[in-house]
Amino acid sequence: MNSIDDILKMAQNVQAELEKAQANLDTIEVEGASGGGLVKVRASAKGRIIGVSIDDSLLDVSEKQMLEDLITAAFNDARAKADAVSGEEMGKMKSGIPLPPGFKLPF
Repeated sequence: MNSIDDILKMAQNVQAELEKAQANLDTIEVEGASGGGLVKVRASAKGRIIGVSIDDSLLDVSEKQMLEDLITAAFNDARAKADAVSGEEMGKMKSGIPLPPGFKLPF
């Protein structure tokens, strides 16, 4: 069995790796789109919105409701992609850490 010092060192290493992985997520960019690419939302894998692009053809008062729906859909698409990339990156980080059987990290 590991000594308490070994367990504490392992916990510190896990925390450092987790912090590094979290910081890395903000540098990975994903793009959500809707309306066949007429509305695009760029976000970090951490979920921070970086930018929104709206095709000029949608800038008509009569298209307001459709534009709002497309923006919502693009945000949701970007969020889903950010979540997928985040899970992938955190999984990579977790696979490199020697954890005891059955031990799960909170993500």
